[in-house]
Amino acid sequence: MFMAMPAQAQLLKWGVKGGVNMTKIDWDGGYKGNKDNSTGFFIGPMAEFTIPIVGLGVDGALLFSQRGKDEVKQTGLEVPVNLKYTIGLGSLLGIYVAAGPDFFFDFKKKDYVDRKKAQVALNLGAGVKLLKHLQVGVTYQLPMGDSFTWKNAGDAIGAKNKTWQVSAAYLF
Repeated sequence: MFMAMPAQAQLLKWGVKGGVNMTKIDWDGGYKGNKDNSTGFFIGPMAEFTIPIVGLGVDGALLFSQRGKDEVKQTGLEVPVNLKYTIGLGSLLGIYVAAGPDFFFDFKKKDYVDRKKAQVALNLGAGVKLLKHLQVGVTYQLPMGDSFTWKNAGDAIGAKNKTWQVSAAYLF
């Protein structure tokens, strides 16, 4: 019989995280520019600190991340920091929810696209922990401001990259 209890684990774990970014542009002011979904990726080291028995913890990562496409492609360093709550369903399975800020630092800059060098988003996510080492999750990133400004349309038009992430992580 399964009993829902906060998951137990060692305090600090290190690992690697990677996955797919699925981004859609939300243009300001009703502009009807390209709103097609685009696909990118992210990968990098991560750490997770969990309080035993309680199931509450924090995770963070340093991710090389690419999102968007064509002229508005963004490539940079992504630093998500999430408060995470895990409920264990037996010793081999756990379910988690997570939320927290996501910081993105863009590496590129073009003349007609003014990319924000630093961006902040709110992460909302959930997933499963399998076999004490593997995590699979889905996260939605809600940007707190414009991701870039398009200058080639006469007037400057702001836009936000709204991103779904599907990730897998392996913790040692």
